[in-house]
Amino acid sequence: MRGPELSPRLSMVGELVPVGARLADVGTDHAYLPAALILEGKIPWAVAADLRRGPLDRARTTVREYGLTGKAAFRLCDGLTGIRPDEVDAVAVAGMGGETIAAILSAAPWVRERDLPLILQPMSSFPDLRGWLQSNGFTIAEERLAREGDTLHTALLVRAGEMGPLSPAELWAGRNNRDPLRGAWLDMWIARVRRALEGMARARGELPRRRELEEVLEGLIEMKKEWEQWQQ
Repeated sequence: MRGPELSPRLSMVGELVPVGARLADVGTDHAYLPAALILEGKIPWAVAADLRRGPLDRARTTVREYGLTGKAAFRLCDGLTGIRPDEVDAVAVAGMGGETIAAILSAAPWVRERDLPLILQPMSSFPDLRGWLQSNGFTIAEERLAREGDTLHTALLVRAGEMGPLSPAELWAGRNNRDPLRGAWLDMWIARVRRALEGMARARGELPRRRELEEVLEGLIEMKKEWEQWQQ
């Protein structure tokens, strides 16, 4: 049977899930991601977890409709609190704010102790998440981009390990790479930082914060120049 059609954002997350892994899908909502990966034969089994009963009921409906009963478990829990360390081999946390993702991982130290692959897809607070990962024994092994409508999304494949220092600009936009969408991604951050600086100038914002953002902007512009050279 053909599985649910994943959005570009979720397809990107699914591509980073290791083959054969038992997956914990945190904040599963409809459980489209685990259902698609199981039907594709990429993973054998998954735990669909959500904080709210409504999304978990929708997840159960999806699993039932696609004939996957017995290939997924359901947990009503906050983050990973209802999942045993020995029952999963990889964790996906998609569609949440970066600070929320960091809080979920902070409450489950076993993911670092077991060096589980983490597929993280933040929707906001990108510098906070990357900074937290850097400070808490994680390294970003890979970072991808996907376009969904007019919006660009990123997904991070994270493992336990030491990560080299990230520059202020890299905390915002990730390390530079040759991804065809990288130029548009950098343009988005350059525009956001410029708007923030303009707002500070009008409001006479705090000087240290303004200097910090000016350093971020300078780094983003340099990364954009480097990316453009790669495209030639």
